[in-house]
Amino acid sequence: MVLAELDDIRPLFACPRCRSGLEADPAGAGAGAGLGAGAGAGAGAGAGAGAGALRCAAPDCAYHASPAFPDVAGAPVLVDFEHSVVRREAVAALASPAHVHRGADALPTPLRRIAKPPNRIAAINIDLLLRALPGPAPTLLVVGGATVGNGVEAVYRDTRVRVIGFDIVTSPATQFVADAHRIPLRTSSVDAVLVQAVLEHVLDPAQVVAEIHRVLRDDGLVYAETPFMQQVHAGAHDFTRFTASGHRYLFRRFEEIGAGPVSGPGTQVLWSVDHLVRGLTRSALAGRATRAAFFWLRGLDHLVPPDFAQDDASAVYFLGRRREREMTEAEIIAYYRGAQGSS
Repeated sequence: MVLAELDDIRPLFACPRCRSGLEADPAGAGAGAGLGAGAGAGAGAGAGAGAGALRCAAPDCAYHASPAFPDVAGAPVLVDFEHSVVRREAVAALASPAHVHRGADALPTPLRRIAKPPNRIAAINIDLLLRALPGPAPTLLVVGGATVGNGVEAVYRDTRVRVIGFDIVTSPATQFVADAHRIPLRTSSVDAVLVQAVLEHVLDPAQVVAEIHRVLRDDGLVYAETPFMQQVHAGAHDFTRFTASGHRYLFRRFEEIGAGPVSGPGTQVLWSVDHLVRGLTRSALAGRATRAAFFWLRGLDHLVPPDFAQDDASAVYFLGRRREREMTEAEIIAYYRGAQGSS
């Protein structure tokens, strides 16, 4: 896995409250720092132990005074705690490896690829994104990157790309902890953003997309995948779903390169079967095992025409390029590509 070194990305850091630069906190590590090696198992590969706490460089900012931004398991926690679900008093728990095991990953290995097959749509779009990135060393930001997403593995294999990842927990695939509503990076500091299966888990997706737009350079690229017809996952941290048109309007300040279903109604039925069994048996494992047994339902996606799939997708994607002009209300109505006509 190729990740940028923490020292290399420090110049890109910005205060999540006022967006000023950051500096070393002379008072030393903040709350949650100094955890032992065992707790550091989830720290980012590029983080390095003992990175030290940081503070805002602006004297009039609330995060200039100590304790400002703590360090946990070698990773800076760059969160505006007053405006986030991440609490300062719970920082030490962010290093728990338990946070990064989700869904099909808990199944035995032989069933995992049946329950969660390779995401070919993501792989195709990531290839397009990587080919379009400019220069010899472009910077790609992964929002919500505690786990390497299905189909996006090429991002982490491309030695040309400087990969930066963050999430609200530590992980081998991230260098720092942050809240996507207030991304702690300078304006116009990255060339591309990957946000896969994340926007349903944030309180204000529009604010997160606005932050993505802010940190992208002119003509920067974004690739997003977000559920449309899926049951609740991640419990209390699951908030939102998007139709294809709703997803497009969310990225209305981007020029579309590609958009459409990630998976269709067959996959959506598979989700429903899984959760029906969970409800009947009171067992998530039973639901996942049933999903594996009925894996063939996913194959029905290929028999559904694109316009019907647009209306019944399990999840949708958007690949786009940053622009300043915003899509109008009339344009989003005209954008609809489903099977239900213009009425």
